[in-house]
Amino acid sequence: MFVTLSIWFYLLGLSLADPCLIISEINADNPRLDTSEFVELYHTSGQRASLDGYTLVFYNGNGNIAYKVLDLKDHSTDDRGFFLVGSVDLVPSPAIPLPPNTVQNGPDAIVLYRTSAARYTEKMNVTPVGLVDAVVYMNRHSADAQFLAETLTPGEQPFVEDDAAHEADESIERCLLSEDQWGFQLSLPSPGQRNNCTPPPAPLTSPFINELKLGGGQVDGMVELTDASAAGPIAVVVWDGKTDKVSVSIDVDTSRSGFLSVTVDKKYMKGDESGAVAIYSGRAADFPVGSPLSQTQPLDAFVFAGPGSKPSSNLTETLIPGRQPYQLSNSLREGGFYLSRCGVATWPRDPGIFWEAPQTPGQSNKCPWPKICPHTILIPGGTDSPRHLPPGSSGDFLINELNTDTPGAAEDGEYIELWHPSGVRVSLQDVWILLFSAHNNKPYQEISLSGHFTTSKGYFLLGSHRLVPAPSLRLPPNTIQNGPDAVALYRSLSGPPSATQRGIPTKGLLDAVVYRQKGSDREAQELSKALTPGQLPLLEDDRVLTGDETLSRCGGLYPLDLSAFSVAPPTPLRENICPRPPPAPEGVVISEVSSRHWSNHSQQTAFVELHGPPRTELRGLVLTVFDQDFSGTVMALPLKGFIDQDGLYVIGNVTEADQVFPDGTSMPARGAVVLCYDLFSVCRAGNALTNSSLRDVLVFSENQRLLSSLSTTRGRQVIPASRSVGNGPISLSRCSCCEVRSPSSWTTSSATPHRNNLCPSSAYSTQVQLCLERPSNEGQEQSGDCSGLIHGGKVVEVADYLEQRCHCGISALHLQSTNFSCVSGWLRVWGDIRALSDHQAVLISQTFSTTSSPAEACSTPTPEGYKDTASALGLQIGLIILMLILLGLGAALFTYFYRRRHPPDYYTMELSKHAEGMSDL
Repeated sequence: MFVTLSIWFYLLGLSLADPCLIISEINADNPRLDTSEFVELYHTSGQRASLDGYTLVFYNGNGNIAYKVLDLKDHSTDDRGFFLVGSVDLVPSPAIPLPPNTVQNGPDAIVLYRTSAARYTEKMNVTPVGLVDAVVYMNRHSADAQFLAETLTPGEQPFVEDDAAHEADESIERCLLSEDQWGFQLSLPSPGQRNNCTPPPAPLTSPFINELKLGGGQVDGMVELTDASAAGPIAVVVWDGKTDKVSVSIDVDTSRSGFLSVTVDKKYMKGDESGAVAIYSGRAADFPVGSPLSQTQPLDAFVFAGPGSKPSSNLTETLIPGRQPYQLSNSLREGGFYLSRCGVATWPRDPGIFWEAPQTPGQSNKCPWPKICPHTILIPGGTDSPRHLPPGSSGDFLINELNTDTPGAAEDGEYIELWHPSGVRVSLQDVWILLFSAHNNKPYQEISLSGHFTTSKGYFLLGSHRLVPAPSLRLPPNTIQNGPDAVALYRSLSGPPSATQRGIPTKGLLDAVVYRQKGSDREAQELSKALTPGQLPLLEDDRVLTGDETLSRCGGLYPLDLSAFSVAPPTPLRENICPRPPPAPEGVVISEVSSRHWSNHSQQTAFVELHGPPRTELRGLVLTVFDQDFSGTVMALPLKGFIDQDGLYVIGNVTEADQVFPDGTSMPARGAVVLCYDLFSVCRAGNALTNSSLRDVLVFSENQRLLSSLSTTRGRQVIPASRSVGNGPISLSRCSCCEVRSPSSWTTSSATPHRNNLCPSSAYSTQVQLCLERPSNEGQEQSGDCSGLIHGGKVVEVADYLEQRCHCGISALHLQSTNFSCVSGWLRVWGDIRALSDHQAVLISQTFSTTSSPAEACSTPTPEGYKDTASALGLQIGLIILMLILLGLGAALFTYFYRRRHPPDYYTMELSKHAEGMSDL
């Protein structure tokens, strides 16, 4: 899917210079009878265009199948580029009329394809093959459309058509956000007309630039601001693009409400030079002419590049971090440039939202309809995280790799790599990166990432301009300091984090890395205390590897965890190359597992107990937990520390645990626990684990997908039986050490973290004499035949069969003193069944005392009886030896009595020289 969509985005990127067909507007939910539904297509040429080869498909989110397919062959857009499909009573009349209430309200999707219409039919499954454009939508009352979004618009959330947005009707309209980025917003329906794309209203206390006139050196320039009457004193500052110094600063009269116009002398805002205009809180006297570039963050800013003239990287990154300057053309240089805020992007300080348009002083802007194709399609502010994220992740962006010190004096290979745990393309709206200096504990760079997106695999790269592969956001060489310093990642909806918080900001902190140089161990204490408390700064040690090295995330996905990082080779926009773990500790197995979902007892807690040789180091082992109701892992925890002197180690939410579960994670009711040895990324994936990496596993689920993914087979699971313990907390306990991956080693018992497990004992035995009909099983040739249980001594299967009748926690460990045999297809069980307690013994006794069977069924003696595998083999050998002894004894007695009845006659015996012949014998 990702390959197909990557090709799609690539082709759309190539089409920026050529017009294309897009889904422009959708109205799926009308008041009352849904008689004004429509889908509007638009050809960005603004002219008539053939629709041959296009197909419009409507998908139902309930089942994710097509409910309507329209072949657009022999149709074309009108003379202005519009094409309407809609209700028969719609005004203006649609080119393809539909019955009322045809377009479903959601969760649904409408997709434009460009291939043969024969490939798309009603009731087909959703597909991205041939996709040109797509809109996934829902309303406030509908169910989830996540599957449609993941398939058709990965990295984006479904758009909500909120019927409360307008008093009458509303529609989902596509608008240009910035440069070549498109999005959707709710507005009044405009079928067959230009969409009502209006920029967002300005905050009452934060005016922004609404219009600009760059005079081209012939006439004065102009800056129009939105209402600033509640903003306090503000100043307009013009910066020189060559020197990064103040050209002119002007106080703004904020006593008047409405749009405010500020005139700038023609010599300061020329269309043939580069420069910038910025609005600051304060007065013009704070920015005297000739003063250097201020690090104070402006309320709004516009940076422009004249033909052949480019502003400095310092000016660009300070005023519009993460954005590009507006490139002025040659064509309008003499007459000046008239620019209006037309993009509907909600992020600040972006020259890409300005278009050339007629000047409208004091009035709403008159923005033209854009004539470019969507290179990226997004939902403004749509940054909700996709579901089924990897274990331990916060669901938000993480710092994945950091290279602050590159070989050579140029330092032109520095970079910061971010990663989103969803592993798909995600918006970086409202995300900020702050670069802190430990010398003053203040940010020396504050970079907004709004308007940017990760790659299709969730990566985002910012770094030096000569870095290969090219970063999405370029920084001047030697921007990232070598340390002791810090890189911090924030989500801030109200502008720069430093503008709203004193000291080192912590509100909205997503992740941070505090790092140092050799010999600076005691520095950056304040940064460490605020950003990564209780942890020492990392060292990017250039002695570890030849060439270059980075700090790479290798040990986990938990934010603010410096132990997750290792020194490794640089891998920008690729999976990290992490050091191999140390040799696997031997003899460590899962000893006990408990879930808080297994009983209602107040002390029922979740934990996993390991058993192994005392003082064994656990480094290199990863505890991974799977939930049968979710795809992928719900927890992956790199283990640390040592097995204690008693041979035990406890992880979980219990008193005196050696390691706790991450926040928001716990043991599921049904799933699996895996003890894995390998790279964290391998153990986290949880599938295709080898025998060397899968050290031990306990499956407490009958989900066959989960069983097969963990290289186990049918029947290798243990299900907790709460009835066997009574009212106390329960667990699954290993009672036979230490055969790994063996379900016969496990039983249900009371929870005993940090203590010896409770196991079936002969002290709580129950005498049984049972005769049970063997039910038919899958794969068994003869229905009702129990011989398959007996031959080979399959104690586990006998225990499973007894447990199906008892539901009292019987396992193979309970049958160590029990005999069983097969008589005419009936299962005969006699002897002692062990128990954990008097409570369980009573359950077993009560259950099997009421078991009835025909008296004659098990009355015939049988040589097929077995106690267990060892006793059955011993019995056979014993019988053979006994028979040989009896035969030998019989032969000896026969010889003895024969000779007594026929004694030899020595007096008549004839002596001879010849040997005794056969006849004599």
